[in-house]
Amino acid sequence: KTIEFTGALHATVVQQVRLKNPSSKTLMYNAILVGRDADDFSLPKGNTVTIAPKRQTNINVEFTSRFLHPAEAVLLLISKRVGGINGATLTFSLKSEVKHIEPADILKCKSPCYEL
Repeated sequence: KTIEFTGALHATVVQQVRLKNPSSKTLMYNAILVGRDADDFSLPKGNTVTIAPKRQTNINVEFTSRFLHPAEAVLLLISKRVGGINGATLTFSLKSEVKHIEPADILKCKSPCYEL
């Protein structure tokens, strides 16, 4: 699955990933961001995710654009053994697109166009 982050240059965009636990045992995952632009993505609630039995949880993934080029990374969720049960390893592709640029400031300057 691909999660897309679209926004302005230097803006922070948050997307949620919903994880469901259909089993009767607690699942625990270690979340890792890997890839060329992994430093531009973050997990504000930490890298450990616990999902209670028969429940669901959301993971917030934040992206702050620093450049105009599209950023790419992968979110890996690797299961930790809890009570003898392992969940499947999950992967999500993270992609960004800068749609517009907001000026940080506007400066007016006067200068002669030509001098001898």
